[in-house]
Amino acid sequence: MSPRLVSEERITAMAYDASTAPSMHNAQPWHFRYHRHDRGFELHADLGAAMPHADPSTRGLHIGCGAALLNLRVAVAHAGWHPETRLLPVPGEPGLLATVRLARPGEGDSGLSELYPAVHRRHTSRYPYEETDLPEEVRAALAEAAGEEGVSLDFPTPWHLRWVLDLVQEAEARNLTDRGQAQDLDEWTRTGPAATATEDGGVPDYAFGPRKVGGKAPMRDFAGDRPVPGRETAKFERHPHLALLSTPGDKPVDWLRAGQAMERVLLRATLEGLVGSPATQALEWPDLRWPLRDPLFGSGHVQMVLRLGYGPQGPSTPRRPIREILDIEP
Repeated sequence: MSPRLVSEERITAMAYDASTAPSMHNAQPWHFRYHRHDRGFELHADLGAAMPHADPSTRGLHIGCGAALLNLRVAVAHAGWHPETRLLPVPGEPGLLATVRLARPGEGDSGLSELYPAVHRRHTSRYPYEETDLPEEVRAALAEAAGEEGVSLDFPTPWHLRWVLDLVQEAEARNLTDRGQAQDLDEWTRTGPAATATEDGGVPDYAFGPRKVGGKAPMRDFAGDRPVPGRETAKFERHPHLALLSTPGDKPVDWLRAGQAMERVLLRATLEGLVGSPATQALEWPDLRWPLRDPLFGSGHVQMVLRLGYGPQGPSTPRRPIREILDIEP
């Protein structure tokens, strides 16, 4: 590979790898711009994919973009470059979230590169998981993955877990009667023929998972009050495994770090044979988000709740066409 020239095919492949990241309601709120002259990507927020009701601060948008940024870094490292990354590089330009320059060819980051096989295998799984505990060495590996991005990952103790589950349940109850939340779901979910005919973002009905009729897993029902023909019901795990991702601060740069940590944890979990799904309901209500932290030992700001476990892999969901999310400039 030329130290100066990167093919359009390679640029496109790296942007596509980045776009496989999870995001709130699969909105995919990112746009990439590649500059040939300095071999660098810019990551921009796509505010057209923002959710004014569920995510008025754009915290969730930043977390999704952070996940895409981590995938981009993994793809760059896999291609044999060092991903020289800067967050929020231009003061006064909040839409420009990060830059990634392809530096030092032949010196890809091995810690990132080893995650690459999971980039296209990781899918959100909204199915019941097994009642199997997570080995301590796996928990340690996931905590280490988050720590690589300067973010804390903690597994709540039993009494704290009950408290977190209660908060999620309270958020679910509020969402059922909140008109704004219903509007976001209507915009970002696809049912019937539209679920398989679209190339856009959003959650199609085949990825909703079964309707929960038992268990304590914190599941969002993307169907709302709409019937989905042929959808099954299922009992979920009675003792779900949740992990909390927390940052010292609560500003856009912290949200971006949290998104990178979330994806790094999910990729590592995929390599460990786990599946996962986010449980963001309580995070969408300011008065419920702060109590998520451990009142005795917790510090910082909870940015994400992840449900992890052993279970069936979720289906892939639609990705926006690459022509809509990538510009290549001289």
